[in-house]
Amino acid sequence: MFVSHRNEIEKKKISETITKQVLVGPQQGWKDHVMRMFTLERGGKAPHHAHPWQHIIYAVEGVGNLLMDGKDYPLTAGSVAYVPDDVVHQVSNAGDGKFVFICIVPERGDQ
Repeated sequence: MFVSHRNEIEKKKISETITKQVLVGPQQGWKDHVMRMFTLERGGKAPHHAHPWQHIIYAVEGVGNLLMDGKDYPLTAGSVAYVPDDVVHQVSNAGDGKFVFICIVPERGDQ
């Protein structure tokens, strides 16, 4: 069993504009998947990439964009997205404030 709050979970700086938090994963007892929270500062974006695992995105706050397979999908708080394996994609902050989203991947996808 595990209970916490996002404000109490370690933040890891991925780049100047991206912070990652592992909310629930193997260390908390979830053996198969990892639930991460990313905060993208203004102008923040992940590189275009693809990988051999699928994942789920849930937008928590702010305004973002999911570029998936060459098409843009606007994201706002409450938006959900499923990204299949091996599809080129990129998440970016499309607003003036922070864009925060949750990303759930198989355990092997948490790098």
